[in-house]
Amino acid sequence: MAKKLIRFDWAIKKLLRHKANFTILEGFLTELLKFEITIVDVLEGEGNKQEPDDKYNRVDIVVKSSDGELMLVEVQNESQVDYFQRMIYGVSKLTTEHIREGGAYREVKK
Repeated sequence: MAKKLIRFDWAIKKLLRHKANFTILEGFLTELLKFEITIVDVLEGEGNKQEPDDKYNRVDIVVKSSDGELMLVEVQNESQVDYFQRMIYGVSKLTTEHIREGGAYREVKK
């Protein structure tokens, strides 16, 4: 009989479904990244299209560092040829969603 194993991406997505688990996840990511973060937003992969012809943004979590820098955290466990291009798309989308009309471009963090 084959052993059933829990996949890491499944476990993280399960944690993300409940806001009460954010403290656990923030602690895990803080240890992993070696600096303090807080979760700003959880992006649903299936429901984050704003326009019918938009691409889905597969980034799972938007976090903020203690110095205010926004970062995208994605759980992925398989290789993808166009990963870099997909992350550029995700960063662009995050940037446009977190700067207000008339806001100064200097507010955009790298």
